[in-house]
Amino acid sequence: MNTTELAWFKSSYSGSQGDSCVEVAVTERAVCVRDSKDVTGRPFAVGREGWSQFVAFAAGA
Repeated sequence: MNTTELAWFKSSYSGSQGDSCVEVAVTERAVCVRDSKDVTGRPFAVGREGWSQFVAFAAGA
């Protein structure tokens, strides 16, 4: 997977400077996550099911 071609977006909770958050890109099979301060670094991918569980946990559900 060529991650430079993905549509990356930042969290709406990102600070006004935009320098301290993660970026996320969604593919058919996974959610890719990278550090917004190092976009050339290697991102990691999480299966969509795992991502859904993580988001639910983080939201306190």
